[in-house]
Amino acid sequence: MEWTTDILGADFQSCAVDATGTDGVVRRATLIRHRAEQGHAQDAPQRYGAVLFLHGWSDYFFNTELARFWAAQGYDFYALDMHNHGRSLTADMPGGYVANLIDYDAEINRAIGLIRNDRGPTAGGSLTLMGHSTGGLVAALWASRHPGSLQFLVLDSPWLEMHGSSLVRRAAQAMVAPLARLRPETVLRLPERGFYFRSISSTAEGEWALDEKYRPPLAFPVRAGWLSAVFAGHSQVARGLNLDIPVLVLTSSASANGMVWRESMRSSDAVLDVGVIALRAMALGRSVTLERIDGGLHDVFLSAPAVRKDAYARLARWINGFMHEALPEDRQEGDE
Repeated sequence: MEWTTDILGADFQSCAVDATGTDGVVRRATLIRHRAEQGHAQDAPQRYGAVLFLHGWSDYFFNTELARFWAAQGYDFYALDMHNHGRSLTADMPGGYVANLIDYDAEINRAIGLIRNDRGPTAGGSLTLMGHSTGGLVAALWASRHPGSLQFLVLDSPWLEMHGSSLVRRAAQAMVAPLARLRPETVLRLPERGFYFRSISSTAEGEWALDEKYRPPLAFPVRAGWLSAVFAGHSQVARGLNLDIPVLVLTSSASANGMVWRESMRSSDAVLDVGVIALRAMALGRSVTLERIDGGLHDVFLSAPAVRKDAYARLARWINGFMHEALPEDRQEGDE
């Protein structure tokens, strides 16, 4: 591992992660870590474990506030810019494209191995996977394929189902399947909406400084193979994942969809149908907590300051109630 100063500044470093998938293809991702300038994060008096964050589609990791929140809670924070996204983008590859969501498994596995090595053999504690939107779908599916590898799963507006219902997905899936099979990288001519970007980017009407090279205003082109892969993931969730670890799902309390800008898009999820996401969340496992955030955006941790303060408070409450019960073994014995 060769860590270098990250684009987010002195508190963050990143390194390249090369991983070979089950199809034999080597793909490059980028692992980012947070380290406080004043002293190593692990020098804090109480460290509970590590968190690995997975971004959404056509996105990358940039939320320094989220990283510092986890550090303050007692966790070493890492994020992964998955292949064909963010820091891992290359000019010769289609941005955001993946033909099968299982292709992400190798780089997630590799990243977790590097995290364990980076933290050292005595660090201990729990491992939490956190995912946003499509990254939330990827995280949930990875957890289901790797039982025993995680202790906790936190999902921020995970894309667990299409708008409306599974009937909509099945109809769309049937239409896309032949093209996905024959010409998977074909771009689908779908309506382009930049409403969510408008609500978060400081170059529009939001407060977040986004690199448009990594997070384009209208997202990457939708390709048939990618959409088919997402549909397949939705189908797996609909059948139930039977996760045996505590899961937290956070969403906005309302959606605002449509092809015309509405002011309500400043305080609701303008990307997903939060009603169907809440329903699908219950199929993830036996211990699922759902938090609905009034005024939340698609990424609830990019919402207006008062709204995300509420989101962080709810996440902290869940951490204290679930995660801090699972102290490292060396801290359980003799603790007051």
